[in-house]
Amino acid sequence: MTWLPVISLIITVHELGHFWMARAFGIAVERFSLGFGRAIVSWRDKAGIEWRIGWIPMGGYVRFAGDDNAASVPDETDLKALKAEIIATEGPGAELRYFAFKPVWQRALVAAAGPCANFILAIAIFAVLLGSLGEYVTMPKVDQVVPGSAAERAGFKAGDLILQANAHRIDSFEDLASYVMVRGDAPIAFTVERGGQRLQLTATPAERLETKGINAGRHVGSLGVVAPHSRDAYRHLTYGPAAAVAGGVHETWDIVSTTSYYIGRLVTGQVSADQLGGPLRTAQLSGAVATAAAHSERDLPTKAFAVLVGLAQLAAFISVSIGFVNLLPIPVLDGGHLVFYAYEAVARRPLAEPVQTASYRVGLALLLGLMLFATTNDLHHSSVFQFLGGLFS
Repeated sequence: MTWLPVISLIITVHELGHFWMARAFGIAVERFSLGFGRAIVSWRDKAGIEWRIGWIPMGGYVRFAGDDNAASVPDETDLKALKAEIIATEGPGAELRYFAFKPVWQRALVAAAGPCANFILAIAIFAVLLGSLGEYVTMPKVDQVVPGSAAERAGFKAGDLILQANAHRIDSFEDLASYVMVRGDAPIAFTVERGGQRLQLTATPAERLETKGINAGRHVGSLGVVAPHSRDAYRHLTYGPAAAVAGGVHETWDIVSTTSYYIGRLVTGQVSADQLGGPLRTAQLSGAVATAAAHSERDLPTKAFAVLVGLAQLAAFISVSIGFVNLLPIPVLDGGHLVFYAYEAVARRPLAEPVQTASYRVGLALLLGLMLFATTNDLHHSSVFQFLGGLFS
């Protein structure tokens, strides 16, 4: 269950992003909930806000006062009726505390604050890790070229120092592996240094099935170069506060750009959709991190520290992913809200209620379908279907 505290932290930060931005604009909030369903624990603060923990631990939400519309964007008829009701019960001017009557730019910032909080969390985690522990990296110098590999066909030689991949700066062998991993069967233009000269080489990494590590069961790109093993090839980088924050921003942006690239390839059919992972994949990753640290040849305190560091890195990665996904222009997600607000800003009126309702039904169906598909992939990669099939064969 190592995944539960990781997911809980990320969801809490996401919802607090919405909550704090709403409170900054003086928006009345009825409820802040972590989890869905019936409350296990609930209480009210001095402002009358209900804080609760639901029995279904996946997800959470912030409910604004008077927010009965699932879209949080009532149409013009709803707005008039809601305004009249508020004035009748609370007096003129009270409607200005309600989310629906705030300027569209404020509502947009409230919607965007959740994903932004996820990005800030990731930057903070990366910055703390870089500032306190530094970073061990391997010089991106080719020690060996695998015979018959994409690297050999492209003309790579032992001793080549890899500087860039598609104009993307390569600072370490770890950078190279991360960049190539999601680019199987996609040509990459490399800049390498050889004998004091810079050369341009183009290689198309082959796709191979990973059998070990956290990517086991996934198809990843393979260039076919071996990292150096000499002592002087390894460097320990240290970071001051400003450099650590800059490093955290870089790491976060790298995840966003890699995810964008991968989704683009997925949509255009360049990679198989069976690589899409879901909640079970998250649980497997957190379990793999803990297991790897637990089986290392270290004393117990060092193992525990390694588990915490690994889970912190995983939390940062998942936080970025959740922030990114929530910005997709799908109704029910924050990105869908932003699309509605953009329409309202241009048209000077919110979308009609029937359009909102239909959009949210389609968006919910799409989201549930994607989750089901991703979970099916997780079960397949976990060999659950093969196990069940074996019981009846």
